[in-house]
Parts: sequence; C-alpha cells; structure tokens
Amino acid sequence: MKLQAFKYHFIPDHDIGLAGIVVRQDSNLIRLQQKLIDAIAPFTVKTGTAAAFVTTPDDPEINHPTIDYVATLVPKASGKNFIPHITIGIARQDYLKRMLAEPFRTFEFSPAGASVYQRGNFGAARKQLKALDLKP
Repeated sequence: MKLQAFKYHFIPDHDIGLAGIVVRQDSNLIRLQQKLIDAIAPFTVKTGTAAAFVTTPDDPEINHPTIDYVATLVPKASGKNFIPHITIGIARQDYLKRMLAEPFRTFEFSPAGASVYQRGNFGAARKQLKALDLKP
C-alpha cells in the first residue's frame, strides 16, 4: 500500500494542540477502515468512562473531550469523513500555527507494521495491545 502525506494539522485544546501529518484518502484506506470497524464491532460499547483509557502519573485524568471524541469517532470520522493521519505529538498552539504556515513537502510511504493501542488523552496511543508485521 502506497500512501501520500500532504500536510500538517492539529486539534486544539486550550493553549495546546495534538499535531499530525494528514495522509491522502483513497478507496483502499476506506475499505480497510470499514473492515476494521466491522471486526471490532462485537467488542464496542456506545459510551464508556475514563476507566477505559490509559492514564499516567503525569496525566492522571482523562479529559471529557477525549471521552466524547472516542464515543462519536466511528459515525463522525469514517467513510467519506475519514481523515487518515499520523499523530506526531502535542505542542503549544502558537508553535503549531507557525508549523502549519510553513510549506509542507509531500512524500510517499508504505506502512511496515500496524498496532492496536489503548488510548489516552487526546486519543493518543498509550498502551500497545497487539503488533502486526506487514512485511510481504
């Protein structure tokens, strides 16, 4: 699978934001996403609590925007609304705004592996549950 990264983005929360690199959406990614949604459907619930997430001593509570985001993720962010991306970190919004203003050099890449993670704040991958090797 060849993917193309084409811009930065970030999701704001107060004075910080969660940054990512956006990947061009294509029909292969949409089909893969739907297969994943179908595969995990028997294990999902409509809503959950903060107990479903990973916390750390430095980040002991899960913020409500994260809980709300995960509860509505599939209906709001699947199919034509899917924005494939690679999360790259958290930073202050003033820095992220400057980053977005800079030119982005597009590049192609292919995934070498995939993992399933339990999420923490901002939906960030916190605890690896399963790793998959995608080498041919």
